[in-house]
Amino acid sequence: MTGSGAAAPIAPEPEHGPGPVAAADDVITWADFRAWERQVKSSGACSHPVRLHGRIDAIDLATGETAPVYDTSAEPGGVLHVACGNRRESRCPSCSAVYKRDARQLVRAGLTGGKGVPESVATHPCVFATLTAPSFGPVHSRRVRGKTVLPCRPRRDASKRACREHGRDISCNVRHSPDDPRLGRPMCPDCYDYEAAVLFNFHAGELWRRFTTYLPRHLARLAGVTGKRLRAELRIRYVKVAEYQARGVVHFHAVIRLDANTPDGFAPPPARYTPALLCDAIALAARAVRLDVPGSGPRIRLGFGRELDTRPIWCQDFAATGNPLDATAVANYIAKYVTKAVDVPGLPDTRIRHASEIGALRCPAHHKRMVATAWDLGARTSVGDPRLRLWAHQLGYGGHPLTKSRRYSVTFGYIRGERVTARQLERHPDGERDPWGRPLDETEVLVLATWSYAGTGYTLRTPAAELALVSADMARGR
Repeated sequence: MTGSGAAAPIAPEPEHGPGPVAAADDVITWADFRAWERQVKSSGACSHPVRLHGRIDAIDLATGETAPVYDTSAEPGGVLHVACGNRRESRCPSCSAVYKRDARQLVRAGLTGGKGVPESVATHPCVFATLTAPSFGPVHSRRVRGKTVLPCRPRRDASKRACREHGRDISCNVRHSPDDPRLGRPMCPDCYDYEAAVLFNFHAGELWRRFTTYLPRHLARLAGVTGKRLRAELRIRYVKVAEYQARGVVHFHAVIRLDANTPDGFAPPPARYTPALLCDAIALAARAVRLDVPGSGPRIRLGFGRELDTRPIWCQDFAATGNPLDATAVANYIAKYVTKAVDVPGLPDTRIRHASEIGALRCPAHHKRMVATAWDLGARTSVGDPRLRLWAHQLGYGGHPLTKSRRYSVTFGYIRGERVTARQLERHPDGERDPWGRPLDETEVLVLATWSYAGTGYTLRTPAAELALVSADMARGR
């Protein structure tokens, strides 16, 4: 067992029985170790579990007799550990791995069926689209053509190598590696439009809402039908995930599917609505999105960038890897982003409460300036939205990492409910029983649970904490 602190030695496991409960202060008995192991397993090896005090009692409604069912006093430390459920991999690798698997199942169910969705959805027109942000100034980037890495920003003309206002060199002949720390950094920070970049992050959700409003209009025009007829014939379903680019601006990856407008909502649409037609409509709708927002000076016009990627699923290659763009590739590609936040060392995971915290940040100057810009914009009456300060640590973006339309597929709650049911069947194959040995019936037995919050995380360096750290390390390796 490894960890940041030295773990106490474990006494040899006896050949018969669990061994003595009492032992020297510097030795852990196998009975204690097994109890800690069960505790860690019950919380899914969570890195920061929620500690609860309490008990569960059962009351026979016919006789009024009370019987204990569970008490945390029997647990190591006298507390019950409950998984924190944090989706961020940087905060809890174990809980984020569960969240990632749920997201993969949610996306895959809308592509191939399952989880209550019919398998016929696999034949519906479906497109994988990527909507990016516009340029806010020249930045270092990694350009790839096939398998060849191209120079970042070559400029042969000497007059175009420097910005006009500050004279800084904005050319770069370096072929950047994927882990180059310069990626996403502006070549001239004074020319970079930090205000527009932060406001794009802040209003990205509204831009997506307008995109979903324009998409059926352009689809109807391309199909040669009225908007009323299109709404009567089909419905547009989607699931999208937000990803931070290296420059700190979000863009959206989305799966967009067409269904017929039927009561069950999962029938194929008319033949005129093809994947190619959907790709054209997505491109027109993305270019039509415009949003004028107030800034510190003149109003700023926001919209999606010119780099738009639309690929019919099942028909083309995916991410230039040569692999088919199938449901598994799309589900894996989207799910890997739901557990990631701003992948920049030094940025906080929690909200900034005071301006003095910004000066103490140990992150790249580019992202530090974006945080400061969001904080300053939140205080200006011209912008008029204090939520910018709430999301300054996320560079202005306060949306959920994954959203979907109502009828795309199942919900996270449905998937979690299935997992709870499966665990109950695993623990009680013959059905759960009450303390009197009868099949549990809520009409005959009242179950009362009393819980109180005792804190978060492990209080001491215990074998339970060591086990959780090792399990988290293994989760990162997987």
